[in-house]
Amino acid sequence: MLCWKRPRSVIKFVLLAGAFFCGQAWFLLSLNAAQNHSERKGEKKKTESSVFRHPSKGRFWISAQVNVITQGHPPFHAPYSGVNSLKPSGEIATSEVTTLYTGIRASKDTEVIFDLESAGGRGISDALGLAGFTNLDVVRNPELGAQPAVARFFVRQIIPLGDKMVSAERGPLSLATEVPERRLEIVAGKFSLPDFFDVNAAGGDDHLQFMNWTVDNNGAWDYAANTRGYSDGIMVYYASRSWGVRFAEALMPKVANGIYLDADLARSRSENLEFEIHQSLLPGRQGTVRLLSYVNHADMGSYRQAIDAYLVGETPAPDVTAFRRPGRVKYGFGINLEQEIGAGVRIFGRWGWNDGRNESFVYTEVDRTLEFGGDLKGDCWRRPSDKVGLALVSNGISGDHRRYLALGGLGFILGDGALSYEREQIVEAYYTARLTRGVYASLDLQHVQNPGYNRDRGPVFVPAVRLHLEL
Repeated sequence: MLCWKRPRSVIKFVLLAGAFFCGQAWFLLSLNAAQNHSERKGEKKKTESSVFRHPSKGRFWISAQVNVITQGHPPFHAPYSGVNSLKPSGEIATSEVTTLYTGIRASKDTEVIFDLESAGGRGISDALGLAGFTNLDVVRNPELGAQPAVARFFVRQIIPLGDKMVSAERGPLSLATEVPERRLEIVAGKFSLPDFFDVNAAGGDDHLQFMNWTVDNNGAWDYAANTRGYSDGIMVYYASRSWGVRFAEALMPKVANGIYLDADLARSRSENLEFEIHQSLLPGRQGTVRLLSYVNHADMGSYRQAIDAYLVGETPAPDVTAFRRPGRVKYGFGINLEQEIGAGVRIFGRWGWNDGRNESFVYTEVDRTLEFGGDLKGDCWRRPSDKVGLALVSNGISGDHRRYLALGGLGFILGDGALSYEREQIVEAYYTARLTRGVYASLDLQHVQNPGYNRDRGPVFVPAVRLHLEL
């Protein structure tokens, strides 16, 4: 069932969210009392998005960003807890991510991108106990520390397939201001697959939009990455005016949620294919549909084998890690929609499914997901750089996966010691305000029903504040 079986919890969330945002709005507004959004001759004044101005053209790029999220939750109902449970006692945690972006255009059609990143702090319960965890910035292994690491180091080669040029948005991951309308792009090196796949303009940026893992990304896409979210690979992208297709081959980690990648492609790799169709459902409005499929090959364990071994007494508890075999396969599909429906108003949605037979290995423990949401710019209340968003996501797992958890098995994120299964339902709302040039503050509130797919625990409210700097 995709519907919420506790309607009072949803009503309570809506009322609490309204009180939360209304009660705190004065704080954000007072911090930016000097900001003017005057209009002259019907044209709005251009807003700078970063503290320092970056040249609109040139061979070089250097910028940085800082993202700080403080998040917590009050005590909630939980008759029992396990090793990987969300802690039922109240807690608060802060994460910090700092990224240095650099790039150079070696030629008109060749770019080199090199980024350093430091991810410090921690998430509530060390990012355990929720399939749809509430903070995408959190590194799931707090023992890694905040030491800077190479996040991206890749080369992009553009091969023109026609003479017609179209404008392109210059930024830290793409330096060109115009590109051929028909072209082939080849990206090789270290990058994050969500940099290019499953992109969504309204629901894909945890620094200015939503924070939840399964709102910003397709939770059922177990995309190839190390613990920090990056992989080594190659991507090929064909682009035309109305459609495009991209394919990537990337390395999988050696173990689930591992920091080290396996370079033996014969036994471990990930293939990702996405079709992108630029087709609006409404005349005169922008809209995009993306169709994703993926196949992962890795040293994964089988849920069913772990269950069978436990039931005949071979193991004291179900342990999927004891039944890992090289070359096991996980495959899945996804749909990603975004549609502009009016000036400053967008809606979006995602659907995802994977076979759920072998262990969740990289991203999170989700085998089925369905998401709807939207955002609204602040033009109607005279703050065009502000934005408010609302999203609802419903996550589920396969029969083998839920039975494994119910018998006391542990995944790399979930494990309450028992399980009274129900889909994990999440509602998230945020308000992001531009305080001054390059400085943004956000208020966020999430309501999670059946945390970790367990109706015996929760629901839980997770409020958060976020400070984001674009440098």
